[in-house]
Amino acid sequence: MMRGTDEASGLLFSYVDLEERIPVRHPLRKIRQVVNDALASLDAEFEALYADFGRPSIPPERLIRASLIQILFSVRSERQLMEQMQYNLLFRWFVGLGIDDPVWVPTVFTKNRDRLLTTEMSRKVMAAILAHREVAPLLSDEHFSVDGTLVKAWASMKSFQPKAADTPPDDDPGSPPGPDATAEDHPEPTEPETDAMPRPSRQNRNAEVDFRGEKRSNVTHASTTDPDARLYKKSPGTGAMLCFIGHALMENRSGLIVQGDLTRADGHAERRAALDMIHRHSPGSTRQLTLGADKGFDAAGFVADLRQACVTPHVAQKSRYSAIDGRTTRHEGYALSIKHRKRIEEAFGWAKTVGGMARTVYRGVERVRSRFILIMAANNLARLPRLLAA
Repeated sequence: MMRGTDEASGLLFSYVDLEERIPVRHPLRKIRQVVNDALASLDAEFEALYADFGRPSIPPERLIRASLIQILFSVRSERQLMEQMQYNLLFRWFVGLGIDDPVWVPTVFTKNRDRLLTTEMSRKVMAAILAHREVAPLLSDEHFSVDGTLVKAWASMKSFQPKAADTPPDDDPGSPPGPDATAEDHPEPTEPETDAMPRPSRQNRNAEVDFRGEKRSNVTHASTTDPDARLYKKSPGTGAMLCFIGHALMENRSGLIVQGDLTRADGHAERRAALDMIHRHSPGSTRQLTLGADKGFDAAGFVADLRQACVTPHVAQKSRYSAIDGRTTRHEGYALSIKHRKRIEEAFGWAKTVGGMARTVYRGVERVRSRFILIMAANNLARLPRLLAA
């Protein structure tokens, strides 16, 4: 066998179509087909968002495809996404760019994304994907599960400062002595012969802070980085952190997320969001739905609200003072709901490990909410190739 030569060909033209470079059995082919059909159904929605004159923007279909591919492949920033789209043919094919098409400037992409991908538009994208002719038969319209997860905010604990503007800052070891210092400790300096050079009063941006013994709460403190973030912990024995709470409503047949939401963190947020999502998904339903949930939802008020909305509360029972009695637990469907509700943790795990929601890089509850819902939609897309092939 003769040795091959290691020489670059230097060809200026390629005669292989971009479509032919993607393997026939690649899972992104089915995902792209579903996404394109869903975006085509939203054409009227896109048309209403843009004016008939002015400079053309990034096409909304390409912008949404680029955001989805960023989530699916765990690209951590728009700048890195634009860099990879320069040379990644798979990304270009999915988004709809040709080999010679220029890639957008990262800041332009970010501005267009913030203008388009609001909470309402993210929900419409998710709904359009679920309404696809191949996806809709996979969904259950009677049995659901709900849960919430903490999403760490893009703010450090050092930014959690007192709300009062006139609160004096903590004494810095390197700062000059206060007015109550004694003359013996700090002798009065002699008058210099010339004026001293002024020293900048700028402090270290990442100075050491000791929080020991300081009481901090959402009533008295707020983050200067992200005022919408709240100091919260979901279970005893864990440390509180600045976070939001992401919520999801899952149908129990295939485990797909049908509704998503994100709110400020507090003890009642999960139950309020569960009611909002079930009403948004099945408004005015007269069918007897079921809703599985963990023990955190076992509250008398929440259970009563579900029964009034014609929803059977398949909520895990607390050991004491449970609002769920034998009228519900005696049925076989209750045990099935308790079993299937745990699958919602898979979506949360995927969102944090793949989708980048372990700690969001966005600030403000509105921007984080729209991203969280889009990540839930991307989680559904990631599961579709296997579900549709079954």
